[in-house]
Amino acid sequence: MQRWHDVTEVPGDLGPSVVTIGVFDGVHRGHQRVIGEVLARARAWAGGAKSVVVTLDPNPISVVRPDATPRKVASLERRLELFEELGVDGVLVLPFTKERSQQPAEEFVRELVGLLRPVAIVVGDDFRFGFKAAGDVALLTRLGPELGFEVEGITRGAGDPTWSSTAVRERLAAGDVAGAQEVLGHQFRIDGTVVRGEQRGRELGFPTANVPADAALALPVDGVYAGWLTRRDGDPTPLPAAISVGTKPQFGEHELVIEAYVLDRTDLELYDVPVSIEFTERIRGQEVFGSIEELIETMNRDVDKARDLLTS
Repeated sequence: MQRWHDVTEVPGDLGPSVVTIGVFDGVHRGHQRVIGEVLARARAWAGGAKSVVVTLDPNPISVVRPDATPRKVASLERRLELFEELGVDGVLVLPFTKERSQQPAEEFVRELVGLLRPVAIVVGDDFRFGFKAAGDVALLTRLGPELGFEVEGITRGAGDPTWSSTAVRERLAAGDVAGAQEVLGHQFRIDGTVVRGEQRGRELGFPTANVPADAALALPVDGVYAGWLTRRDGDPTPLPAAISVGTKPQFGEHELVIEAYVLDRTDLELYDVPVSIEFTERIRGQEVFGSIEELIETMNRDVDKARDLLTS
């Protein structure tokens, strides 16, 4: 998959393309439906066409209404990885700036047509763009015959579930990571580099890989989860894990951190290793215990529950 991080990087010999435009935060099932139509149209085009995603970064809300910026469901790098898994030919990461936010909708369309030469543009039927969100499917449809592209606005059927980034954030806030997976079509995942913590987990018999929380990323509510840890620097085999999200109130106040204990493994050395952590199911909420012995007893039950969930 080709990646272009600015309009200046798009090759002049790209050829015809089928294009979709949006933020695509999380690349959830709704996004996948739109991208699936892009792929189908590109394959069906006589002579072949490139499938191209234009993803806006950062989220336009962070520029237009910074006080209302939602937390991201996925980082830009994760979005790009998901686009590639879907089979997209090219992704244009379009930097969204104050100047871009003031660009008239029609001018934006003409710029993209000059860059990507689309034979078709596929978007959700509620897609809006351009200055004051004046652009919509109707504008694209009006410009299509003049500029040489077809338009398809993907609609949600009356009985279809609500697939949205907002729905994912709501489920994560409730600790419903299985529900978030239903919307996403894949497990919710965070990526990061393991840092050296206070090693309390090791002292308790449960050495953990500690990954600092990204303040810009939506996270599951504090608690203990079953999931998977995967190294990103070598063996890609997912390892079953019990995962804690929280501020470790048992030991005083700390910054939010994600800690993953790989089940039955005390031999792993993961400091400074880039990892991915995927969440499968919530086990319990965050608690403070009356003694260290009670904490250890509960952690053993958490590990047993995680093992049961991940092997069922």
